[in-house]
Amino acid sequence: MNKKNVHEFFSRLQKQNPEPKGELEHTNPFTLLVAVVLSAQATDKGVNKATPALFEAADTPKKMVALGEEKIRDYIKTIGLFNTKAKNVYALSKILVEEHNSTVPDDRDALVKLPGVGRKTANVVLNMAFGQKTMAVDTHIFRISNRTGLAPGKTPDKVEQALEKVVPDEFMLHAHHWLILHGRYICVARKPKCGECIVRDLCAFKEKTAA
Repeated sequence: MNKKNVHEFFSRLQKQNPEPKGELEHTNPFTLLVAVVLSAQATDKGVNKATPALFEAADTPKKMVALGEEKIRDYIKTIGLFNTKAKNVYALSKILVEEHNSTVPDDRDALVKLPGVGRKTANVVLNMAFGQKTMAVDTHIFRISNRTGLAPGKTPDKVEQALEKVVPDEFMLHAHHWLILHGRYICVARKPKCGECIVRDLCAFKEKTAA
């Protein structure tokens, strides 16, 4: 996709949704971090069903440590991989208390050292909690970037690097949310809703659907 089309692509997404929001429910940087860790290989809807009660009981690292791994597990047992995730949430909370004065760091290197936190999770937290212009490449963004010709790449890291090069700076703050939402509701995996797509004419996908 050429530079002019990339700008038009994001201009249309911006016009349709000027202030896109992530769909994971949270109240502060810590609960956001926990929600994103819990969302790995799970849906946002599934996570949002489990977290209100958890966050009512523990919305800070100190409270989460006090809650303990077993009780964390009880709150999140409806979410896939809940045993491992409970262990990670407890462990990362303990590290935040002991090494970061109970605050979530606004630094990627520090974030990825936390249990259960990879580069994608770190990028989401940096973007949503701290307003940094990061690109968190999930399955939706990976699919759209390759399918549309926006920023092709064989791995999420390659797509992230490609997007950072092609997305105009004016759109970078919200770009990953626009792409995620577009992938979740329009440019879906099995049968994309090309008939409803506002960037259809800019897309390189050859097998566009009529509806």
